[in-house]
Amino acid sequence: MITINANTKISALLRENPEALEAIISLSPKFTKLRNPLLRKLMASRATIRMASKIGGVTPEDFFAKLEPLGFVIDKAEAAEEAETRAPMPEFMKHITPENVLELDVRPILNEGKDPFNLILGKVKALEPLQTLKIINDFEPIPLIMLLEKQGFKTYTEVVDGGTYHTWFFKAEASTIPSATVKGNADDFETWVKKFEGRTTTIDVRHLEMPLPMLTILDELDKLPEGQALFVDHKRIPVFLLPELEERQFEYRAKEISEGNVKLFIFKP
Repeated sequence: MITINANTKISALLRENPEALEAIISLSPKFTKLRNPLLRKLMASRATIRMASKIGGVTPEDFFAKLEPLGFVIDKAEAAEEAETRAPMPEFMKHITPENVLELDVRPILNEGKDPFNLILGKVKALEPLQTLKIINDFEPIPLIMLLEKQGFKTYTEVVDGGTYHTWFFKAEASTIPSATVKGNADDFETWVKKFEGRTTTIDVRHLEMPLPMLTILDELDKLPEGQALFVDHKRIPVFLLPELEERQFEYRAKEISEGNVKLFIFKP
C-alpha cells in the first residue's frame, strides 16, 4: 500500500483502494458528490487531502484516521513539512487591489434554481482594463473558466475553509465576450433529427445540478461513436457549452419547447 501525506491526490487514494471512497464520504456530507462518477473524476484529480480537508471542514488528520485502517501508510512528518501542492499563484494575483476587484457571489442565485450566466456575462463585459472579477461559489466554475480562458482571461481558484471557492478572472485589455448564437430554427432542428434517426443517443440532464449538465454532455460526446448524434433534454440553452462544441467541430441545433424545457441536438454532418 502506498505512503500518503497531506499532499496526496484523492485520485491516488481511489486508484490504490476503491474502499477509500466511502471512507472519505463518511467524513463530511460535502463529499457525497464524489459518488457521482463525473464529479469524482473532476474533483479527485485536482484535490489533495489538504485541499479536500478545507472543502469538507475537517483536517488531514481526520483523513489519516479513516485511511490508515484500509492499509495506507501515513507519513505525518512529511505531511507537516511540505507546503500544500497547488498551482502557483499567477502574477496578476500579486498586483490586484481591493478597489480593482468586482465581486459576485452567485450562491444565492443558484440556490433559487436560477442561472447566473447573464449576470456574470454582464459583469465581465463591464470590466474596465486591469479590473478583476471575483466569483464566489460552492464549486469550481469549470465551464466558466473554460469559456473565459478561451477569450484570453487569466484565472485562479482557491478553496477557503468551509469549501467555498473563490475564482478570479483577469484580462489586461477591455473584455469583448461574444454572445452565443443558436443555430437553426425548429424546421432545421427536425430535419437533422430525422437524418440521424436510428443513430442517436438520448440523455436528460434537467435534473442535474451545475456544473454536471455540461460535464455529462461532454462525457457523452467523448464516448459517441462516429456517425452518431446526441439528443439532450435540457432546462436551458447551455451557453457555456456552445464554444466548446464549435472547438470540437460539432454542430448543434436547439429548440426551446417551453420554460425549463429545451431540446439540444449535437452532431457532426
